[in-house]
Amino acid sequence: MACIYGDVMKIDTTGASDKTAKQDKLTVHGVEASNQLAKNDSTRMNNYKALIKKVGSELKMDAAVICGIISRESRAGAALTDGWGDHGNGFGLMQVDKRHHTPVGGWNSEQHVRQGTQILIDSINEIKAKFPSWPKEHIFKGGIAAYNFGSKNVRTYERLDVGTTGDDYSNDVVARAQWFKRNGY
Repeated sequence: MACIYGDVMKIDTTGASDKTAKQDKLTVHGVEASNQLAKNDSTRMNNYKALIKKVGSELKMDAAVICGIISRESRAGAALTDGWGDHGNGFGLMQVDKRHHTPVGGWNSEQHVRQGTQILIDSINEIKAKFPSWPKEHIFKGGIAAYNFGSKNVRTYERLDVGTTGDDYSNDVVARAQWFKRNGY
């Protein structure tokens, strides 16, 4: 199954900011830090591998991108308390925000991952409608940023992450996704 939204391996990325890298007390930053963060989450992520691959296949989304979001949002579940994060606003592995969506399923369920992935797809489609002349991979990355802070906040490709969490959201997710792609997803 090919991802119909683009090839994550073709998306340019600067990776994680120093602020994001400090989550794991890393002394490196950028793509190297994102790779290490993804690697640190990989054992937990493997608990959800079959579920992620199934949802990705059915929704034509790259499983590695789903992993990149799960790694960034919840550290594959490690950052959650009873399935919740973001001060009780974000639910589940993909941190579906209860202020904007009604979370479904258990925090680590197929139903939840399907909902989060559909929100990502909707974000990509909103960016495609907003910037129809952007190349496919730019739209894909713009959709990833929009997953974090809404499509209305995506204004230019060059400043895509300005205003996202850590000012690095899509760059970090893409770099993590590339690591997961190279490591079996």
